[in-house]
This record gives sequence, C-alpha cells and structure tokens, in this order.
Amino acid sequence: MSQDKTGSDRAHGKGSAAAGQHPTPLLDQLESGPWPSFVTGLKRLRDAPDKPYAPMMNDLLGQLEHSYTERLGFWKGGTVSVFGYGGGVIPRFSEVADRFPASKEFHTLRIQPPAGYHYTTDLLRQLCDIWERYGSGLVALHGQSGDIMFQGCSTENVQKAFDEFNAIGFDLGGAGPALRTSMSCVGHARCEMSCYDEVKAHRRVINEFLDEMHRPALPYKFKFKFSGCANDCVNAIHRSDFAVIGTWRDDMKVDQAEVKAYVAKVGRKYAIDHVIAMCPTRALSLNDDDTLDVDNRSCVRCMHCLNVMPKALSPGDVRGASILMGGKRALKIGDLMGTMIVPFFKLETDEDFERLVEFARRVIDFFAENALEHERIGETMDRIGLPAFLEAIGIDPDPNMVNHPRTSCYVRTDDFTDEAAKFFERKAREAGLDVAAD
Repeated sequence: MSQDKTGSDRAHGKGSAAAGQHPTPLLDQLESGPWPSFVTGLKRLRDAPDKPYAPMMNDLLGQLEHSYTERLGFWKGGTVSVFGYGGGVIPRFSEVADRFPASKEFHTLRIQPPAGYHYTTDLLRQLCDIWERYGSGLVALHGQSGDIMFQGCSTENVQKAFDEFNAIGFDLGGAGPALRTSMSCVGHARCEMSCYDEVKAHRRVINEFLDEMHRPALPYKFKFKFSGCANDCVNAIHRSDFAVIGTWRDDMKVDQAEVKAYVAKVGRKYAIDHVIAMCPTRALSLNDDDTLDVDNRSCVRCMHCLNVMPKALSPGDVRGASILMGGKRALKIGDLMGTMIVPFFKLETDEDFERLVEFARRVIDFFAENALEHERIGETMDRIGLPAFLEAIGIDPDPNMVNHPRTSCYVRTDDFTDEAAKFFERKAREAGLDVAAD
C-alpha cells in the first residue's frame, strides 16, 4: 500500500501523531527496518475510516507504547465465556484502563478452523465481516493450537460475536487446562507425500473429545496434531502431546527413469552432494549408470531425498502413521521432542480410525488421572519413566523407541541387531491384531 508523506514520516518517527491519536515513537521504530511490522497492521486498523474498532486500536497502540516505555505489561486475566462453554475465550483486562479506556477489554476468541485449513473465499469474508462488527478487526491465522485467533473484543460483544460465528458453522476452540483445537496439514488433498487421511483422523478425534475442549477438566493443556508425513508441516513432533505422523512400512518406491532424468538435469556431482551425501544414515548410493540403490533397512524416513526428487522417489505402498507423545515448549523441564510410542499404526479402514480414537482415550484418561497440576504429558512421562507409562497405556516396549542401544562395558550389545531382527519378524506375523502389533 502506498502512503502519503505525512504517514510515511510518522511511520519512521519523523512526525507527530494525528489529532486524537497517541504518539508512538518507540513503536514507529519497529517499522523502520526492512521487514514487515505488526505495528503497520495495527495502525492500518486504527486509521480505517468509519470503522467501529478504530478507537479501540488507537488506545491499544497507546497502551503498547506505554508498555514499551515502562518495560512492563499491563494486561491481567479474568473470566469471560459464552453460555454453555467453560473455555475458548482468553480474557484480557487493562490495568491502565483510565488512560486507555477504549481498549480496557481486549479479549480473544479462539475459533476452530476446518480440518486441513480448507476455506472458501466467501466463508473468509463472512468471518471478517462478523469480526469487523463486534471486534477489533485483528485476526491471526492460526495460533499454535490451530485456532483462528480473533483478537480484541469487549465483554459485551463476546457472546454476540460467538453467536454469529456459530450460526455459520464455527465453534469455540480450547483454552486453559483443556484439550486444544488440534491441527492437521492439507495432506492428501494436495500433497503426494501424504500417508493417511489426516482430515478424517483430525475430525474423528476432536469430535470424540469435544467436551474435554469446551469444559476444561484436565491437569493442563493437551494437543493433538496430524501430519501426513515426516516433513511435519504442522510442527506436531515438537509442539503437540500426541503427534500422528504419516509413514510407510515397506520399501520406498523408486522410478529409475526419473532418477536418471534428475541426474542428467542437475549433474552427477550435484546429485551426490545434495541427495546422496545428505542422507543421515547413508542409505543411498548412486550407481555408475545413474540409477539409485536404497538400503531400506537403514532408511529413517527423514523425507529429504523425497523432497529433492519428488518425481523419482515416493512413499511405499504400506502406509500408516507413527504416534509420538510428549512434545512441548519450555515449562517445567524445558523443551521436549515427541517420544516414539507406536512405530506403525494402520489408518485405512473405519475400524483403524476407531482404534485410534480408543487409544487416544486411554492416553487422555491416564493423563487426567495421573498428571500433576500444570504438567504436560511429556513431563509426566519424564517423571514416572517410559516403562511405567507404556505399561499404563497398554503398549509393549519396542526397539524403535530406543534412541541408541546402550554402550556399557557391563552390557553386551553385540547381538542387538540379531535380536531386533527376531523381534520385528515376530511383529510382522502379528501385524493387524492390535495397536501394539501395528
């Protein structure tokens, strides 16, 4: 967007604020760099002609400038909800409301998005129109739990806004010590790497546990996330308590003609440097005739080679998902990545998806009954130990759960590979019988 000289000067701290507007010299500096600034967006809402939210955004900028000056935050929590719900609204009340009365209440409504983020333009316009009538006009697509974040609403308008969102088919998401909204990648709708129906898994799980979202009763938050492959486009492994990651159990599919075409296009040296040498387990080798050999026993499905050569390489035919648990950001014991709990879980038939829901219920019930207050499930696992956790949720230990075999002078590991091979052979015979076998 172009802006007049006065607006440009003000954005770079060279001019004074317009009549009635709070001066924001510190915030103006955030617009002076080469990158887009959230301050520009807030000012655009403040300067919108004849919009009901303009005074709110003006006072919001004033309070934010005040916070930057004092190096303190001036928001406090409280209780705001809609009829029949215990969560889904994040209340924010200003502690300096006497100075900035128009933004004295700046609540956030978390609204559940469609699984896989499938919208129509008409639906997006309806959402924006509702928020312009009742809120600040500030929307974030999407929060880390997947919600559409409608930020900035007065207590009086929270119920009104929700009623209109609900009328066009949307529901509140999670907030507080509850199940959160969940996320799923666009997956099989548009991605050739998808290994299961992410949208179906997402909807089945969330619909089953909707009460846990709307009426918070857990020790702390719990997040499901669904990625169709190990590219993990929704950050499930390190940002969710229950990550469902697409994978395959047989050999990677290789189109040797496409491999040759790729090598001919980019050059043999480039292919070796950027594909073969980048394999973390050295599972790839390029033959003299520019065909590719894959050591599938060593492949860890990192997805790098498939991403670089999507025409030549693709997931195998025996597809499903791995389930990892415990991923989260810093809380009591720091950041955690998800721990492998179920190495392979078939997700093809309705019965498979029902088994996923039943398994998720076992995990949530265990979490609700055994976790400490303000404790994520990854911290519960760390506190009680993985063996106790596996026993509690009914999963047999599996070599895939081990990051690395023990290297101790008191423990023999020379037969580890042979014993693991016997284990996998037994599991292959039992495949399809239960969660642990899959």
